[in-house]
Amino acid sequence: MTAPILITGGAQRLGLAIAHSLLDQNMPVIITYRSEKPSVGELMQRGAIALQADFASAQGVDDCIEKVFSHTKQLRAIVHNASDWDQESDNTNSHELFQKMMQVHANAPYRINLALKELLISDDGFTDIIHMTDYVQEKGSKKHIAYAASKAALHNLTLSFSSLLAPHVKVNSIAPALVMFNEHDSEQYKQKALKKSLLENCPGAQEAVKAVNFLLDSDYITGQTLHLNGGRHLK
Repeated sequence: MTAPILITGGAQRLGLAIAHSLLDQNMPVIITYRSEKPSVGELMQRGAIALQADFASAQGVDDCIEKVFSHTKQLRAIVHNASDWDQESDNTNSHELFQKMMQVHANAPYRINLALKELLISDDGFTDIIHMTDYVQEKGSKKHIAYAASKAALHNLTLSFSSLLAPHVKVNSIAPALVMFNEHDSEQYKQKALKKSLLENCPGAQEAVKAVNFLLDSDYITGQTLHLNGGRHLK
């Protein structure tokens, strides 16, 4: 039986699209989700295992790890997609903001990788860890300083874990810029945002889906970052 793929934050946006794609390929999927939404039930109806988890606390990470162990003794991959998009202008306590961003984007993946690494090591071939980072990991962000720093930390975890878990586990990052708009985004904002990349398009969640499938299929890529930014770094 094929080992499942664990997707954190698998109930919305990129995580949801990745989960549906893997289920379309008859891959068993375990998702984590923070709050109930219709997409959770839809994934469960398709056969996915759904685990409620809040990575904003150490206890939430502990509980998630315990739940994963209760459902499987082996993993084909972990896709770290759970994320928060908090910014300084909405928070008066900079200490709490920075701690939260680091907890969700760096501490949780770090601890999950260490706790579940034995489930990934297999004699049947390569397994994978994929960190969903962000374009801002290299550029920074004046509006999302703590967020950008935490994504840079996650990128660095890719380098360390690729060395630690070789040769059994491939560890890579996917760093999207703008790949999806939000429902409330205005047309003015959309047009301004599109101009930030050379290709001037917003490809949708399937661009991340294709990147995940590419990394899962590869036998020779580890410690790398796939940049999904439309040439934005050259503008």
